[in-house]
Amino acid sequence: MGDKPLWEQIGAGFVQLYYQQFDTDRVKLADLYYDDCFMTFEGTTVRGKNDVMAKLNSLPFRSIQHIITAQDHHPTPDNCVMSMVMGQLKADQDQVMGFQQVFLLKNIGNKWLCTNEMFRLSLHNFA
Repeated sequence: MGDKPLWEQIGAGFVQLYYQQFDTDRVKLADLYYDDCFMTFEGTTVRGKNDVMAKLNSLPFRSIQHIITAQDHHPTPDNCVMSMVMGQLKADQDQVMGFQQVFLLKNIGNKWLCTNEMFRLSLHNFA
C-alpha cells in the first residue's frame, strides 16, 4: 500500500474501516462522520451526524455483509479525498444486491471524516 499515492491510501483505509464497522457494529460508524455531514441514501437526503446515524440504524436488516468489487479514489482541489465504491451486499436472507457508494473525506482535527456520502442499490428492472 505504501507505493500508492497518499489519497488512495487514505480512501482505501477509510473504505476498509467503514464496511468492517458497518458489517459488525453500525453504531461505531458515528466516529467516521463529520458533525454537519450530508448523506443521500436511495434518493433521500439527511443532514448531520445524528440524522445520518438515525437513518443507518433504522435500516430493517439484522445482519449484513459487504463485498467490495472496485474502488477508486481522487484528491480534490481543496485537499479532500473522493472515493467511489462498487460492490455487493447481502442483508439477512435477501438475495445478493449490487451497490454504489461515494464518500467525500476531509481531514478535520487530524482525522479523516466523511462530509458527504451517496448510496444507491444497483437494481435493474428490464420489464
